[in-house]
Amino acid sequence: MQRVALVTGGMGGLGEAVCIKLAALGYKVVTTYSPANKKAAEWLRAMNELGYDFKAYPCDVSDYDSCAVCIKLIEADLGPVEVLVNNAGITRDTTFKKMTKADWDDVIGTNLDSVFNMTKQVMDGMMHRNWGRVINISSVNGQKGAFGQTNYSAAKAGMHGFTKALALEVSKKGVTVNTISPGYIGTKMVMAIPSEVLDSKILPHIPMARLGKPEEVAGLVAYLSSEEAAFVTGANISINGGQHMF
Repeated sequence: MQRVALVTGGMGGLGEAVCIKLAALGYKVVTTYSPANKKAAEWLRAMNELGYDFKAYPCDVSDYDSCAVCIKLIEADLGPVEVLVNNAGITRDTTFKKMTKADWDDVIGTNLDSVFNMTKQVMDGMMHRNWGRVINISSVNGQKGAFGQTNYSAAKAGMHGFTKALALEVSKKGVTVNTISPGYIGTKMVMAIPSEVLDSKILPHIPMARLGKPEEVAGLVAYLSSEEAAFVTGANISINGGQHMF
């Protein structure tokens, strides 16, 4: 029986690469999208034309009740969620002096509250079945900080605190909880950074002198989702080209 893998925010960049990789490995892949996303049907059609039978459900991941409804629909339609990839995220970059309460709340809600909101819906089932994988997509900037990202860095650092504590609680039940902290990956969001900024401010700080590939991160997600990763839990695995080592 195919395992159901849910990737939040899977309709672009890194999330799309994760969906494709897990599908190639035989998972039944589901993603969520913001109810405000007007291109969800278009994305599904494009993926279907490429041979991927993805399912997608609208969900405000920052809202607990929306997540509860979403998971009930997914599990009624497809079966229990056994792999959860908490990937949904946004940025509202600005210096702390200029940051508004809305800038803070939007990022914390989408990037951190969502991890609780989604994981809460599936954890009891994972523990009951004695098998589950939760993979939280953090960031190098949650490890080292970044100018103009107090909200984003706080949310991404908080994700790994969540990972470590929950891993301790559920490890005896065959459930692993891990964090992946990518560096600068060649997604549309990163490629939108002006080339002069990439060339002068970002690439010089990456020893490999290049951006990462979404497929490289997706391969790590695939490993952590596998049977072979059963002894890996509470970890924060960096994939940043050597930009930040500790």
